Amino acid sequence: MNSKKKLKIVNDPIYGFITIPGTLIFQLIEHPYFQRLRRISQMGMSYLVYPGAHHTRFHHAMGAMYLMQKAVQVLRIKGVTISEEEEEGLLIAILLHDIGHGPFSHAMEHSIVENISHEQISLLFMRELNTKFNNRLTLAITIFENKYDRNFFHQLLSGQLDMDRLDYLRRDSFYTGVSEGSVNSERLITMLNVHDDDLVVEEKGIYSVEKFIIARRLMYWQVYLHKTGIVAEQLLLRVLKRAKELTQQGYKLPASSALSFFLKNAITETSFTEDVLNTFSKLDDYDIISAMKSWVTSEDFVLRNSSEMLLNRNLLKVKLKKKPISEELLLKKKQRLMKRHNISEHEASYFVFTGTISNQAYRMDKDTINLITKTGKIVDVAKASDQLNLEALSKNVVKYYLCYPKSKY
Repeated sequence: MNSKKKLKIVNDPIYGFITIPGTLIFQLIEHPYFQRLRRISQMGMSYLVYPGAHHTRFHHAMGAMYLMQKAVQVLRIKGVTISEEEEEGLLIAILLHDIGHGPFSHAMEHSIVENISHEQISLLFMRELNTKFNNRLTLAITIFENKYDRNFFHQLLSGQLDMDRLDYLRRDSFYTGVSEGSVNSERLITMLNVHDDDLVVEEKGIYSVEKFIIARRLMYWQVYLHKTGIVAEQLLLRVLKRAKELTQQGYKLPASSALSFFLKNAITETSFTEDVLNTFSKLDDYDIISAMKSWVTSEDFVLRNSSEMLLNRNLLKVKLKKKPISEELLLKKKQRLMKRHNISEHEASYFVFTGTISNQAYRMDKDTINLITKTGKIVDVAKASDQLNLEALSKNVVKYYLCYPKSKY
């Protein structure tokens, strides 16, 4: 069959029709590594707070690729030379930028694999795909690693006003129903230009940039750092950590073969071989959900109760404070739980714990969003803004949380 006849148009609820621009990109989308993203939730456990937030990393990757197509079109119209090969490299890089996410997006990299981020796993997937596709992803990988000699390429991929953020803010706003996070991604892209190999925004786009930064701040407090979402995410991490701890002590827990592999073995960056990568590619949200449905009958107090909490949304209490939680209060909560259920302090620590969350909507110290005036002057948007004090939003706001069981526990 002629592969050109298989090129598709995808109907996206955010942007309408997305055209898959070439045979190679179509083949990458069809590959099982990428199709797995249909089974990886974009927002982890946030659906326990916002019931509509069931969209996936597949949705997001397709949307980010669409925005990259638009950005290339806009920059070409404004006289920026981008070859077809460079365009393909940009599109592949943004399409695959999240391919390394594990189940529920962030749960794996903080629990059952060690010292390796989803970005590093994404790079491993891209290198493996490069081998399978006769080195046709080499340029995309160079851009992804920020080693290409055109700086604005990587800024389009990973910066304070990149296609990744422009898609996920608008998409997550849509699926959660939190309208405060909606951004006009098309207008922001229309305002883009390049000056001295850096991405800039035309001066008349300042209000759209202001709205983007405010939307990002609101989405973090209202959605990504919502206290119920935080406690659900932390419980999921602890379920996986406990499952790994028990497995390595010799317990045989029901789980898929892929999940069992990561529970049994200590996997770090250096041990992430091709075989490990292929096993990782078989992991998705369903492995975790299926395992927890079995673990609710476990004899282990921690695994049984934490799995039940997540499956039935009977979560821990969580309190946010402006100051660090005292050790005395933490110990008091633990001792109460230990006494009630005759468990150890180590077991109690799975249900009573503290942590921090932080929100910095804009950074003035790194990769700033710069405006270009009609005279060609470059100005940081935070200093140019006359409507809102964007400098205040560059301050990193930190809050502290305490999680502990409800009275029934």
